[in-house]
Amino acid sequence: MSSLGNKPDNSLVSNAFGFLRFPLDFQPYNGDAEWVITGVPFDMATSGRSGARHGPAAIRQVSTNLAWESSRWPWNFKLRDKLKVVDCGDVVFNFGDAQDMSEQLQAHAERVLAAGKRMLTFGGDHFVTLPLLRAHAKHFGKMALVHFDAHTDTYGNGSKFDHGTMFFHAPNEGLIDPERSVQIGIRTEHDTDNGFTVLDAGQVNDRSVDDVLAQIKNIVGDMPVYLTFDIDCLDPAFAPGTGTPVCGGLTSDRAMKILRGLQPLNIVGMDVVEVAPSYDHAEITALAAASVALDMLYMQAAKK
Repeated sequence: MSSLGNKPDNSLVSNAFGFLRFPLDFQPYNGDAEWVITGVPFDMATSGRSGARHGPAAIRQVSTNLAWESSRWPWNFKLRDKLKVVDCGDVVFNFGDAQDMSEQLQAHAERVLAAGKRMLTFGGDHFVTLPLLRAHAKHFGKMALVHFDAHTDTYGNGSKFDHGTMFFHAPNEGLIDPERSVQIGIRTEHDTDNGFTVLDAGQVNDRSVDDVLAQIKNIVGDMPVYLTFDIDCLDPAFAPGTGTPVCGGLTSDRAMKILRGLQPLNIVGMDVVEVAPSYDHAEITALAAASVALDMLYMQAAKK
């Protein structure tokens, strides 16, 4: 039996290939990988359009379009020369059971982190970040959150499983420090009294990238950082395939420039969520998500 609850040892499954053609390792805990990619095909916590359960498969599939480039612009080295990455497939949970998903994902994450590895996770809807935060906080202690999104997800009036409530619960559980956390690209109604610094989409689009980065780094400091990227941070022109699109967002260029500038931070965990391929066109949302994920890995490799 594996550590993922009452599941057999094959409780991680995958498509026929890993993200960016990285090696597949369905039992990544004992291998030599530094970063482990995990998919979470879950969208039971959505408030808008469903379909994000197919996000991990879409991101992996489109990533082959990025695999031909030996080094990704503007990075000047080959990722595989500096960073050992494997894709361990998707977490399996009892169909229709959100509680089981949460428990299985947290247990998997705890085991990965205990083995000295770090995680890049593909959602699924944004609720999957909460069990990941629980696992990371057990390992790293209270963290700062750097959060790209159209929504703050700090709403306290949702159900136990709701993709708009994770960052209401996470501070209350002591997982993150909102005073050291930043939310980027927000353009929906939100509470301004919960401690988070909100850099709304209007100001992020109007300010220089360097100015935005300086503020983020000043707030976060040297705390361990969990980085989460909801693809609806991007304007629907760049990412239509998502459950709750909101006009007036960031371009993919601006978002990735800010993202790359976060490389000096002490990032201990990362995820990309909310790709819903049934609403996508020509895979542009999945491609944006795969590109964001690839830059996240390059950020880690650049530290070495």
